[in-house]
Amino acid sequence: MNALNSEAFVLFGQHILWSDMVGNLFGLAALALGWRRSIWTWPVQFLAGLILFGAFFGHLTGSAGKQAVVMLVALYGWWQWQRGKGQGEDGHIAVRFATWRERAAMAAAAAAGTVAVALLFKAYPTLSWDPWPDAYIFVGTIVAMYAQARGMVEFWFAWLLVDLVGVPLNFANGYAFSGFVYVIYGALVLWGLRDWWLRSRAAARPTLEGAPA
Repeated sequence: MNALNSEAFVLFGQHILWSDMVGNLFGLAALALGWRRSIWTWPVQFLAGLILFGAFFGHLTGSAGKQAVVMLVALYGWWQWQRGKGQGEDGHIAVRFATWRERAAMAAAAAAGTVAVALLFKAYPTLSWDPWPDAYIFVGTIVAMYAQARGMVEFWFAWLLVDLVGVPLNFANGYAFSGFVYVIYGALVLWGLRDWWLRSRAAARPTLEGAPA
């Protein structure tokens, strides 16, 4: 990973690392594949996590640990989408809005998880430079990926909330390319949200008896 951790170029005074750039480009591709509901989103997310793990390992242990968890959740997402493949009318997974109980459970898990991880980061300062925002992004990413694995439209809302903190945090920590990519994530999230929203509404719309399919 030494070559990947070397500097690729300087952009607006920020030093861009190869690992930061390549890992985040894979992450961007994974989000685009998720929008298209392609099962390949999960292997690409796994690879992005692996590359970013190498970028963070040794000096940002908390961020490296986050990427390890991301890789595990990517494996879970692959398994879930393999099971649900073909449920949609176009042969992909079917998407839906979460129930109120599922929303409450995810919100509670996100809140409790953020507090727990932030306290862990504060207890071991070497794990993170910014315990609370880093914990927020860490837990928010896991919640978003879980919702994606379950085909929930709320996946996109979770990513928007992560973006709100992810952009300034990455710039502050010197990962400028990650910050730029998070801005592009925001645009992709809005398009993906619209697509999944419309698909979930179409799937929920009852078909009148005798109407053409």
